[in-house]
Amino acid sequence: MSYGSLMDATTARKTWRSMEAVHGMIYFTPDAPPAYAAVGITGARAGYFISRSAAMGAVPTDVVIATFYNFNPSLVRRAMENAWSLTSPAAMLTARLNAVDVSLRRAFGDEVLQSVELAEAAGLTQRAAMVACERPEGRPLFAGHASLPWPDEPHLALWHGQSLLREFRGDGHIAALTMEGLTGIEALISHAASGDVPAAILKASRAWSDDEWQAGIEGLAAKGIVDGEGAFTESGRAQRQAIEDATDRLATAPYAALGDDAALTLRGTGKKLTQLVIDAGLLQVDSRRFLDPE
Repeated sequence: MSYGSLMDATTARKTWRSMEAVHGMIYFTPDAPPAYAAVGITGARAGYFISRSAAMGAVPTDVVIATFYNFNPSLVRRAMENAWSLTSPAAMLTARLNAVDVSLRRAFGDEVLQSVELAEAAGLTQRAAMVACERPEGRPLFAGHASLPWPDEPHLALWHGQSLLREFRGDGHIAALTMEGLTGIEALISHAASGDVPAAILKASRAWSDDEWQAGIEGLAAKGIVDGEGAFTESGRAQRQAIEDATDRLATAPYAALGDDAALTLRGTGKKLTQLVIDAGLLQVDSRRFLDPE
């Protein structure tokens, strides 16, 4: 069944964003590093790449580089070095879910964990994610996560479902970026020019050097996308809007399957759960975008 025309793409994006903190906290929670260390993986970078790529199995590093797109390949190679001789995908996936369990139990507390509202949100998220699972084509990181079993407990099912929807959207975003001919670093420079995240944060978190970043700016300037300072030209601004529109369009179907009323219910619960995640200190990033999703 086709759902894409039944909901405004902006509504779908806001619904996804409203619950994103519940998924995204796994990249910042203090419960993750000890869980990964217990199965042989130490270091924040290694923990991030190995735990997130483990759903695809013990894939070669080049597959991780391809699916993580805008990270400096040398960073990924260092992080993935000897990964599958130190641990296994199954061990990392178990460690990751254990860290999620500990973190969300602490954030939500018994009353929320046992609430009808949480169970309903988990059910709606699973419904949306199962629609995404009908169309894994061209989405390798999503497909890996879609192959994993669903947890039984509502807070874990909610996290897993939101993880699927995040990877579904992310793989679609990469498709939109590559359709515009952008390399990974060029995609970051475009992101920085949009004003959503400062260039310094994007450059540092993805481990690009000043020289590499400047070369990327010069390459995009030659194409008329940015000026010499990395600010958008009119053509660059139009290209970025086209990328965002395509990303929204490619990610709409799961939420369109829920309908506007259920999506509104999910956003309401997402706002409450996001505040609990923030209050528990599980996000070490600017949390305003989670509280007031665009």
